[in-house]
Amino acid sequence: SMKSYTACLLVVCQVEEIREMVDNDLGFQQVETKCPSQTKTFLFISNDKKVAGCLIAEHIQEGYRVIEEAVPEGSEGEKVMFERQRAWCCSTNPEPALCGISRIWVFSMMRRRGIASRMIECLRNNFIYGSYLSKEEIAFSDPTPDGKLFATHYCGTSQFLVYNFNVVV
Repeated sequence: SMKSYTACLLVVCQVEEIREMVDNDLGFQQVETKCPSQTKTFLFISNDKKVAGCLIAEHIQEGYRVIEEAVPEGSEGEKVMFERQRAWCCSTNPEPALCGISRIWVFSMMRRRGIASRMIECLRNNFIYGSYLSKEEIAFSDPTPDGKLFATHYCGTSQFLVYNFNVVV
């Protein structure tokens, strides 16, 4: 019906507005997903009906493993600062991956409450009909320093898969 079509258009427009807000907050320079029809957007809605989190995922074929560097000795705070500031390298050997997390964002006042992890769990259950993605089948798109810390924590390793990254020569 026309009413449901209008509602659908409204949702698409709102998702586009949310994506722009997320990109601004993450400092993205309008990074376009390769094929918009192949993307899925997951929103985490808080109890007061506000968007508290957003995850945008896309179908991919391969990812590249982050190469782990030794973290220097020091206090916990110094280690976190090192993790946040260091450049990171990844392998040049592609590995198969099915799902690329293009963006994952949580409203600043709602962070550290497991929202990002819950959105990824939802993604893993719903990205491909009838199957549950393993963590090994997911890659992260050029993560921010906070995103890198989150991916390391979520995947249980700093050697997670990445894709769609900016190459520094």
